[in-house]
Amino acid sequence: MKHLYTFLLLTVFTLTQAQQRHSVYFDLDIDKPNSSSVNEFDTWLQQNKNAVIIKVYGYTDSVGSVTYNKDLSLRRVNDIVNRLKQNNIAFAEDFEIKGFGEEFEQDNNNSENRRVEVYYELPVAEADIPKPEPKKTVFAQKVEKSKVGDKLRLENLNFYGGSAHFLPESIPVLEELLAIMKSHPNLKIEIQGHICCEKKVTHPVSSDRAKAVYSYLNNNGIAHSRISYKDYGATSPIYSIPERNEKERVTNRRVEIKIMAN
Repeated sequence: MKHLYTFLLLTVFTLTQAQQRHSVYFDLDIDKPNSSSVNEFDTWLQQNKNAVIIKVYGYTDSVGSVTYNKDLSLRRVNDIVNRLKQNNIAFAEDFEIKGFGEEFEQDNNNSENRRVEVYYELPVAEADIPKPEPKKTVFAQKVEKSKVGDKLRLENLNFYGGSAHFLPESIPVLEELLAIMKSHPNLKIEIQGHICCEKKVTHPVSSDRAKAVYSYLNNNGIAHSRISYKDYGATSPIYSIPERNEKERVTNRRVEIKIMAN
């Protein structure tokens, strides 16, 4: 998927940024565009107000001297440049003008030789760039694959010892759980609180920890009907009690969710 997105992005960028060209035609020995080209050019101006002009090249037929034709082609170029400026069309910093006169490969149809070529680019519109799908976290993927009755540990959702106050690293976990609940409107969970250090079936602290998560979700828009909480005390420790170190104690002071409906 990543490679496909990159390919699409590069394709859009390349196609949009590639130089495009608009041709303006002139009558014999005239440095103003003919009436049909004026109408077409005016339409182009209206449809390409955000164009950036890269270069404007002028050409003539082979009638007349080389010097005269070069001067004529430049006068044609200057006329078109002035029209662009009058319409507030932007120019690139390295914008270039050039009059070739008749010194190019002539077309058999002389009317095709009497022209000015406007080369331009159109900036990429942000809305036209395909947006990548948001990358799903490991936990979000586990939720999507879960079945009713499954229990999922909220990694790094931990508390200060003896309290229901979240450790700082818990905030992103809470925000992620909230986002998952909002993006899965049918998801219902039971929030299960656990403690460390004491072999007790229930405990006010584990109840308060589960309730703290419950309150966070409810205060941020998740309906009561989708969430509940329960105190499990020290009945399901990850590390045996008594724990050997603070890392094990922090891990046992945790909250898990049980999938009730999805």
